[in-house]
Amino acid sequence: MLTFLTSLAHAGSMLTLNGRSLTVEDVVRVARHGEEVRADESTLKAVEENRRVVERILEEGRTVYGVNTGLGDLVRVTIPPEDVVQLQENLIRSHAAGVGDPIPEEVVRGAMLIRANSLLNARSGVRPAVINTLIEMLNRGVIPWVPEHGSVGASGDLAPLAHVALVMMGEGRAWYQGEVLDGGEALKRAGIRPLRFLAREGLAMLNGTSFMASYLSLAVHDATRLLENAVVAAVLSAEALCATDAAFDPRISEVRAHPGQRRVAAALLSLLEGSGRVKRGRREKVQDAYSIRCTPQVLGPVLETLEFVRGIVEREINSVTDNPLIFDTAISGGNFHGEYLALAADYLAIAVSEVASISERRIYRLLTSHLSGLPPFLTREPGLNSGYMIAQYTAASLVAENKVLAHPASVDSLPTSAGQEDHVSMGGVAARKVRRVVENAETVVAIEMLLAAQGIDLSEGSLGKGTEGAYREIRKTVPMLERDREVHVDIEKILRLVREGAVVRASGLTGL
Repeated sequence: MLTFLTSLAHAGSMLTLNGRSLTVEDVVRVARHGEEVRADESTLKAVEENRRVVERILEEGRTVYGVNTGLGDLVRVTIPPEDVVQLQENLIRSHAAGVGDPIPEEVVRGAMLIRANSLLNARSGVRPAVINTLIEMLNRGVIPWVPEHGSVGASGDLAPLAHVALVMMGEGRAWYQGEVLDGGEALKRAGIRPLRFLAREGLAMLNGTSFMASYLSLAVHDATRLLENAVVAAVLSAEALCATDAAFDPRISEVRAHPGQRRVAAALLSLLEGSGRVKRGRREKVQDAYSIRCTPQVLGPVLETLEFVRGIVEREINSVTDNPLIFDTAISGGNFHGEYLALAADYLAIAVSEVASISERRIYRLLTSHLSGLPPFLTREPGLNSGYMIAQYTAASLVAENKVLAHPASVDSLPTSAGQEDHVSMGGVAARKVRRVVENAETVVAIEMLLAAQGIDLSEGSLGKGTEGAYREIRKTVPMLERDREVHVDIEKILRLVREGAVVRASGLTGL
């Protein structure tokens, strides 16, 4: 997976946040590519007005959860007025209980962006200073060091967001210009003043689904690109195996009312247009194995799953996922609960696992001589050379791991906070898993592309207009395997092409 470069390289553009119009692509540009951010001025005025409601509540001495009460099961403890600011700082420090390796910088940046956008909806009772500090940190490259474990996805991503808030206070740890520094030192070097969280503001930073949403935004983007690569890989394998394109005939999809299947079948036919190999396949074969023939019926549902999950994510990143919410008064609810994202992440993980699963079956077919009609393991001197034999082992291991990772996290719930929080989503676990599933699937598809190009070299016939361009792009990077060499290097080179979208662009595929 691509990682964020701490030496920011801006393209000169700037994203304006207003709480309502953030997209998955916006998250990717800021999180992964360092696009700068600003808050809409009129929206900040609404934030100021919303803050006045909190101040009025304090002046009137009303009891409001998280403003002048304890948290979770400590809700029955009333906090005296002189301690409400100390409560926010204590809250942040006590909730910064994450453990494990650091969450990737791009995911942290995405979470910071999504948190700022949510707060701009002016229902969280914070001052503009909270939002502006988050944006300053993003723009100047101060990225909190956040441990990956700790969220159960119920009262939002409490532990991960607490580690972000710590740095805003000048505590904790942060990346800055390639170093991990004390939070206060990172802010100082970047010229950012530490923030003192006032009443309500600490809880507003912690209550939210921002990390789940960040993981899932990046995963949706990467899975969309993966699916396009998978379509190209499938037609390259079809060319290498001299398959027939009869199964992609539009009349077949017309009598099944699923748009994803129709769109994938149309893309496959377009890429294969002009191929002499599939034309030959029509004469030689009645039908192909499922891994070729059923490509539209497998990748079509994946396409529709992606679109469904994208809708969930884009609604979530433009929502208020906080508690209590501040209208003309404070109302306690449960918008922090991560069930929407937990279910969406599990659904996406299952769908992406299928992309890798069917790809691995084509890899196996390419390498198995009595199934492919090609030399064993795609080498001209089998025995002396093992060819790409072990590449299928690698693909099989990744598919097996994905089967484990695709087990839904959202079906589990462990009560927290002395039973006050008695049903949790486990969305944090689901979101971290789907990132790994996408990474594994990218590698499997890269292996298929590598082997399909080798199969094309070992067979005869003209390629289609799309497959010709894709094949040439692969061969610009990795030459034909004439004798055994380190296969890892070949796979890594094609994996880079997959993640950059280079093979898809060369094929002429412009989306599904």
